[in-house]
Amino acid sequence: MTARGLCPGSRPEPSRVPEQKRNGAWWDGGRRFPRAERPSRAWCRPGRCWCLTCVVLPLPRADIALIGLAVMGQNLILNMNDHGFVVCAFNRTVSKVDDFLANEAKGTKVIGAHSLEEMVSKLKKPRRIILLVKAGSAVDDFINKLVPLLETGDIIIDGGNSEYRDTTRRCKELLQKGLLFVGSGVSGGEEGARYGPSLMPGGSKEAWPHIKTIFQSIAAKVGSGEPCCDWVGEEGAGHFVKMVHNGIEYGDMQLICEAYHLMKDVVGMDHDEMSQVFEEWNNTELDSFLIEITANILKFKDKDGKYLLPKIRDSAGQKGTGKWTAISALEYGVPVTLIGEAVFARCLSSLKDERVQASKLLNGPKLTQFSGNKKAFLEDIRKALYASKIISYAQGFMLLRQAAKEFGWTLNYGGIALMWRGGCIIRSVFLGKIKDAFDRNPELQNLLLDDFFKTAVEKCQDSWRHVISTGVQHGIPMPCFTTALSFYDGYRHEVLPANLIQAQRDYFGAHTYELLSKPGVFIHTNWTGHGGNVSSSAYNV
Repeated sequence: MTARGLCPGSRPEPSRVPEQKRNGAWWDGGRRFPRAERPSRAWCRPGRCWCLTCVVLPLPRADIALIGLAVMGQNLILNMNDHGFVVCAFNRTVSKVDDFLANEAKGTKVIGAHSLEEMVSKLKKPRRIILLVKAGSAVDDFINKLVPLLETGDIIIDGGNSEYRDTTRRCKELLQKGLLFVGSGVSGGEEGARYGPSLMPGGSKEAWPHIKTIFQSIAAKVGSGEPCCDWVGEEGAGHFVKMVHNGIEYGDMQLICEAYHLMKDVVGMDHDEMSQVFEEWNNTELDSFLIEITANILKFKDKDGKYLLPKIRDSAGQKGTGKWTAISALEYGVPVTLIGEAVFARCLSSLKDERVQASKLLNGPKLTQFSGNKKAFLEDIRKALYASKIISYAQGFMLLRQAAKEFGWTLNYGGIALMWRGGCIIRSVFLGKIKDAFDRNPELQNLLLDDFFKTAVEKCQDSWRHVISTGVQHGIPMPCFTTALSFYDGYRHEVLPANLIQAQRDYFGAHTYELLSKPGVFIHTNWTGHGGNVSSSAYNV
């Protein structure tokens, strides 16, 4: 404890000085001052002085603060506490702070605050504050309230699913005020937050030395204890990487759904059989969190003893990050087709009432009983899923590479794969192979050009094509299986029919084209003989 000094004629006794504030109000002995007022020197009395000169203040002792006590926030606080860090908890609804300290955080070193001012006063410098609030205006509101309370070099960390452009904007705005801003992706759900998430921090690099120990301590560990957390890059890089992670998550989930659909409606398997297959697949290259939980979901029974899955309405929700990934892909001209189809599949699923109506009016192929080799076809589905998964990740890393070019970010692609290797929803053994590929060649343009993945896809190719053709003949929608194969076929073709598109564009809009023999030279042809020789300005569409 340390006194701030003495006012004239007053000698406070520290043993008689309780907390500086109680229930949001200032106190002088037995007298309570309104929340907005502070005691003046007129109230100074020997041994009972509460003026700001005489008050005895506790030394700051919290390593970091966290704002937002929903389940993710609470679990992240408890995770940091487990690793020896003192965390100050705050929530807009102050009663939640008291509830948290009295229940989930009881017996820990976690401390609480009933105002932002109190929270800031309890933090060691440089102050580190994590925001885990709803993305958008709520983040800006808290930042605006914190700025007047902070000093040069203090750090604000946004751990929500913010749009990466917002993170870039906040980095620039706060830098002008002398503050450091970090936008960090946090993946792994409630369990990951509690016991080890995947963390993807980016923003003001000067902040990294001050948060590195905390972040890497609480992150998931893989291999020989390597943390699933490292510095991603400048400005919005951390949230961009998290956005792509979520897009890939959409793709992985849709691919698994398509495999499930084929098993159920083509092969005619029951839930226990399907669950057993997914358990077996989890011991192969498909070893992953999503395959594991799919096996558990398929065999889960409701209280009435019946399988729960068939009772769940087949209308998938989404929070927007998959859509953001697809929009970014279109914006930067990267063919991230599988994630796009996964988003559209959710959109189509949401048209439940229309689909029920359409199912009574629109006919498909005549249903026939599966007569092939069941075991062989299940292996074909597994290979189709694996090959499509490779395509999805190849497209995702293409988008990361293009974003790095657009924004001048220096991204460690092998490091990103390692961050996703554990703790997050898409965690899988497969990601270790991606890290190995970028370790072999940090300048790798596409995962499909790496020897390991090139060989893997070639080994799966016949099964992949067989599954898709069988599914099409049975009228099974497989948007992600099919777009993955279409991308692979398009990428491996030296010549595509886009020359006809260029001719069409020049024909109706004089948009010009290049000749193979004269790259870089744009030509317009008067296709009809009366259209003239004037071409339009060159632009990309």
